[in-house]
Amino acid sequence: QVQLVESGGGLVQAGGSLRLSCAASGRSFSSYYMAWFRQAPGKEREFVARISLNGGSTYYADSMKGRFTISGDNAKNTGSLQMNSLKPEDTAVYYCAAGNFGTTTSSLYAYWGQGTQVTVSS
Repeated sequence: QVQLVESGGGLVQAGGSLRLSCAASGRSFSSYYMAWFRQAPGKEREFVARISLNGGSTYYADSMKGRFTISGDNAKNTGSLQMNSLKPEDTAVYYCAAGNFGTTTSSLYAYWGQGTQVTVSS
């Protein structure tokens, strides 16, 4: 059974940092892309960043560039999202996803974690 489990969310003040982790199990993800999405209350799920676990290429949503850093470990089937200079508008549930395509479209990711809450206070 494939599982993605996120951890590392929490409450942080504006300007602070958090590091989210994603542990994948149940199959090899060595040829997959791992991505992070987020969803704020009343809003659609939004692409944050993705990384190729085979090669390490990364891609970010424009609003995350320079503040967020995605990384992945092919051998361990893990990924992480380092978030710096957090803003109140970054408050959302953050989801880890994995799939064959390095896309920004959430529906094209086959596997999803349960999400972890990130709350940034002003």
